[in-house]
Amino acid sequence: MGYMDKSLTYIHEAILKGEVTPLELVKEALLLAKEDTNNAFEYICEKEALDAVIKLDASKKNNLLYGIPVVIKDNFSTKDIPTTGSSNILNGYVPVFSSEVVTRLEKEGAIIIAKSTMDELAMGGSGTTGHLGVTYNPWDKDKKHQVGGSSCGSAAAVSAGIVPFALGSDTGDSVRKPASFAALVGLKPTWGRISRFGLFPFATSLDHVAYFTRNVYDSAYILNILAGRDDKDASSSFNKVEDYTANLSNSIKGKKIAVIKGIIDSISDKEVVKSFNVSLSYLKAQGAEVDVVDIDVKLLKAIYPTYIIISCAEATSNNANLDGIKFGNRIEGESFEEVMVKTRTNGFSPLIKRRFVIGSFSLLKENQDELFVRAQKCRRLIVNAFNRVFEKYDAIYCPAAPSIAPLVKGSSNNLSDEYLIADNYMAFANMGGYPSITLPLGFENNMPFGGNLTAKPFQESLLLNIAQAIENGTGLKDLVAKRN
Repeated sequence: MGYMDKSLTYIHEAILKGEVTPLELVKEALLLAKEDTNNAFEYICEKEALDAVIKLDASKKNNLLYGIPVVIKDNFSTKDIPTTGSSNILNGYVPVFSSEVVTRLEKEGAIIIAKSTMDELAMGGSGTTGHLGVTYNPWDKDKKHQVGGSSCGSAAAVSAGIVPFALGSDTGDSVRKPASFAALVGLKPTWGRISRFGLFPFATSLDHVAYFTRNVYDSAYILNILAGRDDKDASSSFNKVEDYTANLSNSIKGKKIAVIKGIIDSISDKEVVKSFNVSLSYLKAQGAEVDVVDIDVKLLKAIYPTYIIISCAEATSNNANLDGIKFGNRIEGESFEEVMVKTRTNGFSPLIKRRFVIGSFSLLKENQDELFVRAQKCRRLIVNAFNRVFEKYDAIYCPAAPSIAPLVKGSSNNLSDEYLIADNYMAFANMGGYPSITLPLGFENNMPFGGNLTAKPFQESLLLNIAQAIENGTGLKDLVAKRN
């Protein structure tokens, strides 16, 4: 009997009952990882995982993650394990320290079995731009559909039943949208709720540690482990860490939930809207109040371009250290300048170069007021608009994406309302630092799609409580794509 396609809590109980050992679990996960056909992994940590499982502290056996294989997105620093950010410029880079979240997972007894593929340096949302190529959606055996990005490999690993939990990062929707496309629960907590020490920075004011599980309870429990102040990250919060599993089953009677009209109106897929409306009926049946609320469509359309300007500008600054001098890949030259030019020219893909051009252009002295400063002002207007909604409502709820996962080939990013709004609106949660969660809603042509909930900062308990109510209504949890 296999265990990797089960929930964290199921596997944990099996360990406590003596039905399976951590070593057997690690061997199962490693075998599945080696058989993966979705291009989910940058590096399989076979030796490291087998060494770690032998050294497990039996006194930690009651920890939920004790002996359980996990996967880490390849933009989290992992000591003595290659970490490339799925970029050629970091080929061969082996960190000398681990990120705070990796350290916390290992202290709980989790076993890292692999580093996962991603869009290069976490820029992009398709799972197609990493230096190892396209990461495919496990729900599509014909390999025609994306799984989404940038946390594509982590999503594919959990969706394919290789591990029950995987770490990702979310700067615009990089965990929450793949969760929709892969029938997973994807949680991005409040900005500062989880330490980002050791996470390769993309856009510092937007980056969040996030992760995938197969049900809401497991997601809540993981937050208990990862949340909390870290002095190595000055932006991490001092707010008290709650027991996020404690209130999951509480009644949601009287909770007020807002549906944003402009987002729903921009979706053309009737099946997505139909399933979303059915989920609203589950909330209403449990006593929640649901209202359709207007936000200026101009602001909704402005979310994506605002995100692009700010994220590219911050990325340009944050990645200036990838120069071939300090660490990572290097192409030799006759001077420091020549080394940097050759290394960066050959080390970055065309997409990354375009992002840096946009960022550099936005930061030029003569352009700052027109582009970067204007984007910051627009960000404030967007966050203010959503804050006004949160003054009256406990949560905002909408489809996480306007459709099932796009095709790898043939899909295009146009400037329609559907693309600008429904496909990219979730970046508002990064702009405001709000906690946000995606969970499964339904299937179309055997491909999944999900819904997204967002709450006020540090209201993770309430967010998870409402998410649990939706999960109870749909019955869609612990979903795994069938293996070949």
